[in-house]
Amino acid sequence: MNVITTFNEKRREKQIKYERSVLKELSINELKKRVQDHFGSLRMSHRLFQNPGIQEACYDVALEAYLLGAQFSKFGTSGEKVEQTLERCEPEETHLIDTLFNFLLYWGGGDEGYYSESLYFNCEQYVRKWWLDGFEKGMRRQKLRLH
Repeated sequence: MNVITTFNEKRREKQIKYERSVLKELSINELKKRVQDHFGSLRMSHRLFQNPGIQEACYDVALEAYLLGAQFSKFGTSGEKVEQTLERCEPEETHLIDTLFNFLLYWGGGDEGYYSESLYFNCEQYVRKWWLDGFEKGMRRQKLRLH
């Protein structure tokens, strides 16, 4: 008997394998350090980021942005500039930024008021930094033929 698999199943298996290989290069300490670097100076951060659920949400968004950058690195190896690649994945990146921002606003209890704009910019920089790191690592993997 032959096992019948569909194209979507094979593509998903390949994607999971690639994501696992890319994520091996990350450390939990780096995730923790970046959360403190990006959100440690905010007024609301002292009490908000003591909650482990908030930190885990930041880690989740960081991993998604990292994987998104690694996934889109294939366009960089074919000669496309980083700015053009960012335009390509702008809806996904904006979704990640908005998700993190709204999550922090909700769990912050609305106490930040005037600081919400700076919180959004911090979320944007946080997601962009992780995206760029994933992009660079993905490019390196493509050049070394580890994809």
